[in-house]
Amino acid sequence: MTALKKSESGPLKGLRIVDFTRVLSGPFCTALLADLGAEVIKVEPPDGDDYRAIGPMRNGQSALFNVMNRNKHSVVLDLKLPQAQALARELCATADVVVENFRPGVAEKLGIGYADLQTLNPRLVYASISGFGQTGPAAHRPAYDIVLQAMSGLMEATGSPDGPPTLVGEAVSDVVSGLFASWGVLAALLGREKTGLGTHVDIAMLDATLAFTATSVSRFLFTGINPVRVGNRHPLSTPFGVFSALDGHYVLAVLNNKLFAQLCAVIDQPELASDVRFISDEQRSRNEPVLRAAIEGWSAGMSVAEVVAHMEGAAIPVAPIWNVEQALNSPQYQHRGVLQSVEDPQLPGLRLPSQPLQFSAFERTPVMRAPRLGEHTEITLSEVLGLASGKIAELRALGVFGH
Repeated sequence: MTALKKSESGPLKGLRIVDFTRVLSGPFCTALLADLGAEVIKVEPPDGDDYRAIGPMRNGQSALFNVMNRNKHSVVLDLKLPQAQALARELCATADVVVENFRPGVAEKLGIGYADLQTLNPRLVYASISGFGQTGPAAHRPAYDIVLQAMSGLMEATGSPDGPPTLVGEAVSDVVSGLFASWGVLAALLGREKTGLGTHVDIAMLDATLAFTATSVSRFLFTGINPVRVGNRHPLSTPFGVFSALDGHYVLAVLNNKLFAQLCAVIDQPELASDVRFISDEQRSRNEPVLRAAIEGWSAGMSVAEVVAHMEGAAIPVAPIWNVEQALNSPQYQHRGVLQSVEDPQLPGLRLPSQPLQFSAFERTPVMRAPRLGEHTEITLSEVLGLASGKIAELRALGVFGH
């Protein structure tokens, strides 16, 4: 056995997290914390996190699992067995943070709920991620990203005006819930510095997704009007959306009269700036089809690159529409160093993202590959819990690590 590899840098260096999560929201939370130098011990069942088997696959490895579980150690425990539950509690007694995304009540049945662990470790920060939170009439309901997008108003406000509600092209409820969970863990750790005590952080995906839909919620609270689908344009401002050019599409973001006057000059129609139909943002939105026709009439004979060059020359917010490959390989993104090359014999040429922030006092933590299932079980039990090899062999024979 080789020693556990721990981060030598990062603002969270020295912090230990025991991670009982699987699939996306929880693993994304703990990946963000691992990126900052925290030691993350991922506890998996004998069959592993479900994401290990979800495609796309390359050389038997899941893309989604590898991205969401970078920088972690994998320990296999069959939590159906009391001996495994006892080991899990011992691990948690050494931890600063525990994160779980079981359905409410499951952790308690396994003997690793907050009440069980808080008595062992009063300084423990314990984060629970679930679809609807630990309490309330819907707490028992299972939840997937599509369910939360549907129930938060996000899907109802997305898509074309004459089409059905549309799923956002990313697992946004899962991702934003993981992001809020990491934020909650850090806030709780700061609170612990003041009080000396940990706390239970209850993250509901519905609450997180509604918080994410900040502009829609704000408009409703002040007007009582539900957002409606407006397609590829801003629901309140114009011109603010997607427009056509000769070889594709581009986006414009014009929010004030000064920028609008600059736009009118660029498209060789300066008189539109004083046209009563376009004299304010509200008027421009009311007359959006006429204004769109004027803009696209100008850009129809030019490539997207030419349109962007003209607009940028006049300091008008504009952008081409990139795919993921173009975004990841752009000079700006590469300069930021978020995407890193990672050594993995099974995945030659592997690149994985890290968390996106830059800290002046800390170098970016190098990214390590995701662990193989159970790769660090024995070394963790030996180094962290001090178990002798004979005891580990005895537990293995009992099936604590699976068969």
